[in-house]
Amino acid sequence: MGAGHDHGGGHSHGGHSHGGHSHSHAAGANTRRLKLTLVLAAGYLVAEVVGGIVANSLALLADAGHMLSDVGALALSLFAMWMAQKPATARRTYGYYRTEILAALANSATLIGVSLFIFAEAIQRFRHPEPVMGVTVMWIAVGGLIVNLAGMVILHGGRDQSMNIRGAWLHLMTDALGSVGAIAGGALIWAFGWRWADPAVSVAIAILVLYSSWDLLKESVSVLLEGAPGHIDVNAVRGAMMEVAGVEDVHDLHVWTITSGMDALSAHAVVNDVAGRRPASEILYDLHCMLHDRFGLHHLTIQIEPRQFEEHTCAALAGA
Repeated sequence: MGAGHDHGGGHSHGGHSHGGHSHSHAAGANTRRLKLTLVLAAGYLVAEVVGGIVANSLALLADAGHMLSDVGALALSLFAMWMAQKPATARRTYGYYRTEILAALANSATLIGVSLFIFAEAIQRFRHPEPVMGVTVMWIAVGGLIVNLAGMVILHGGRDQSMNIRGAWLHLMTDALGSVGAIAGGALIWAFGWRWADPAVSVAIAILVLYSSWDLLKESVSVLLEGAPGHIDVNAVRGAMMEVAGVEDVHDLHVWTITSGMDALSAHAVVNDVAGRRPASEILYDLHCMLHDRFGLHHLTIQIEPRQFEEHTCAALAGA
């Protein structure tokens, strides 16, 4: 069943090239976003560590540890972007696109771990409230909030294009929420001496972080398990393929995500092979155009089969 022949299968080379070009362009823009954000976060991390040592503030050093996790997440995302741009090989036929998904998985899992750690720490602080330098924490938190908001603005443009970028963005959002909480908690401690404000705010932030990162974790796992993209109805795809003139049946239909913004489809289309019917090449062309236009699918592999064709007969003949 050769590609482009009347009785053959087809692979969408042109569509894939177009999808690959747009993906490369988006990857370049996202790499620049990550580099700039990483420089901002690393610069403030150094300032926070120095400030914590000079002020002899354990609270500030702890906050610096939180910022360090952001720097690590950004560096991981940047590494994943670099790996994803490496060319495909004979052993890695899809290239290294999935590295981005692995980075998103790692970032979301880390965020969930951080949330659980915050819960545990908050419980301890409710039981044994500790003295907090309210004013100092407030000022440092304001600086951290500015840096995190700037990073979120920079990464915002790539958040919907890449799960990897979304994971990094969520890390910054977590830290930004932490800064807001630290400002509020510091103000309450400074004004009223309410030590419980610090753990109370921490719990609220942890709940928000857990909620946000859980969706990213589920989406990352779904991609790694070859699940169908959430925005594509596989039954609708099957129905649309069956509507193409000459197609009698569709089986072995698979739709999956290679990486963010790059979805793929493979299917077997059974056609009527009676003389006078449409050539398989025309049916294949119509299928490709329809899937491009209606579902935005560009990486396509479609096998055209005559009605009487049965794949398992090859194995049966070999066994005989």
